[in-house]
Amino acid sequence: MVHILVVEDDVSLNQIVCTYLNDSGFQAKGCLSANEAYEEMYNHLYELIISDIMMPEVDGFAFAQTIREVNKTIPILFMSARDDLPSKQKGFQLGIDDYMVKPIELGELLLRVRALLRRANIEMERKITVGNLELDADGMSATIDGEEISLTAREFNIIYKLLSYPKKTFSRAQLMDEFWGVDSETSLRAVDVYVTKLRDKLSACDGFRIVTVRGLGYKAVLM
Repeated sequence: MVHILVVEDDVSLNQIVCTYLNDSGFQAKGCLSANEAYEEMYNHLYELIISDIMMPEVDGFAFAQTIREVNKTIPILFMSARDDLPSKQKGFQLGIDDYMVKPIELGELLLRVRALLRRANIEMERKITVGNLELDADGMSATIDGEEISLTAREFNIIYKLLSYPKKTFSRAQLMDEFWGVDSETSLRAVDVYVTKLRDKLSACDGFRIVTVRGLGYKAVLM
């Protein structure tokens, strides 16, 4: 499931956009301010951000700049009532990926979201093929050279996440929050145990390796 964060202080528009995206097969979460969005992104992983320019506490430009300093790859789409060229130029100079002028057409928004995810190489068909490994998210199945490999749901979700973002480092806390839950009392070392199991079960894969990033967490590196 592709997770999308919608940062928009208009409660009605926020709900409409989130509902439309959820009905279209995504998992959208709405935030009403930049500060609320920062907190949400600290606790969960998102594949795309849709943000307004005019927001409480922190304007959209500052928000986009902060996101770019932390994560250079996540797609950002601005939707704003501002139709002037300077606003658009400033947004793109800060690193946003697309810009829509309000009032927006939901159908067009969906097209732009899908295009951004394609360009970011985020898997929409819910299948990932890396070398001789194929992961099918709908069937929660993994095969190597066509032979099924037995993975638990949590093992599958971890490797699917890592391979969805090659070279991106995920901290133990990020993986723990997403796949164990923020209220879990399990030690972060449980992530290490699962990665060790994955390395063993997927040792015959020829297309990637799971690399330990000392003091941080793990990333998948394609070979």
